[in-house]
Amino acid sequence: MDFSQKLSNLKQSHLYRSRKISENTQNTQIIINGKSLINFCSNDYLSLARHPQVKEAFKQGIDKFGVGAGASHLISGHTLAHQALEEALADYTGQEKAVLFSTGYMANIGVFSALKDELDWVLQDKLNHASLIDANHLIGLPLQRYLHNNIISLEKKTAKQSGQGLIATDTVFSMDGDQANIKSIEKIVKKSGTLLMQDDAHGFGVFESIIPKNSIYMATLGKAAGTMGAFVAGDEDLIDFLIQKSRSYIYTTAIAPALCTATLKSLELIRQGEQNAKLLANIRYFQNLSKALNLPITNSNSAIQPFIVGSSEKVIYLSKKLLNAGFYISAIRPPTVPKDTARLRITLSADHTQNQIKQLLTQLKHALQ
Repeated sequence: MDFSQKLSNLKQSHLYRSRKISENTQNTQIIINGKSLINFCSNDYLSLARHPQVKEAFKQGIDKFGVGAGASHLISGHTLAHQALEEALADYTGQEKAVLFSTGYMANIGVFSALKDELDWVLQDKLNHASLIDANHLIGLPLQRYLHNNIISLEKKTAKQSGQGLIATDTVFSMDGDQANIKSIEKIVKKSGTLLMQDDAHGFGVFESIIPKNSIYMATLGKAAGTMGAFVAGDEDLIDFLIQKSRSYIYTTAIAPALCTATLKSLELIRQGEQNAKLLANIRYFQNLSKALNLPITNSNSAIQPFIVGSSEKVIYLSKKLLNAGFYISAIRPPTVPKDTARLRITLSADHTQNQIKQLLTQLKHALQ
């Protein structure tokens, strides 16, 4: 295969992706190629990745458990730290039981692999995360999509199905920042006897979770919680079934137990609500100032604030212009987002200052002129 030509085609289409090497860890200030930038593209929404108490808990976990788990959960890798975190996550989400996975991607793959022989059909929101889509392909069922956040579309498609089905949706959509109407979906689920699965990667820790009975709830720990990993929570029988059947759980090494001790501290800080209050205040300030400056930012009440540009060429231009002005914001292009909806994906965190937000929006306004 001619990979050189394929790469050249990506570059000509402004779809080539490159990595930038950060010289420091997650923070509102990031150093890339020796240049200090204000970071507006991290998913560390509650600024817990560098929190002193979380770091100290991680160090204590290493002292007690070492670095790696050494084995899968079902061999010898399931430690007291893993068990304590699973119990804490079940309690936090109000579910009977929870099970840890290495990543959100692996959690979604794990759920679908376990349900491979149990489902007759799946309906997914048109803007669901790639991991849910890939998981659907894994089980071999045709990929059926309903219009984004469109309850009427979902209801019509559900009515046409027969047998046991699954409705899968992001809770907070990763590229648009809007939220699924879980209560309305719950009504459809109850009426049709369908199973519901939520991917709450971007809402966990920021918003109070709405988890209908007898449903599947997945969330990640590498975003608002500031650490790494993911979990699925639900009824005890469901979780036990996943432990028996999820290939991405059975056949992989458990996450480092020290990460579990760090995440327990993160969960404690999330419960306290101080970081969450700071984030929500920043979101309100961002939205209000955007309106005052007449910037067409999508109306989102989550940490994800998309500025939809359209063409990939233009969004790269704006991203580079903001980079030169001292702001690090990713240019998101197809296939991550639909064609002609390339965007700047601005993400806010608890530790951003109002002055940093004001500087960003002022520079964005200037870049558009």
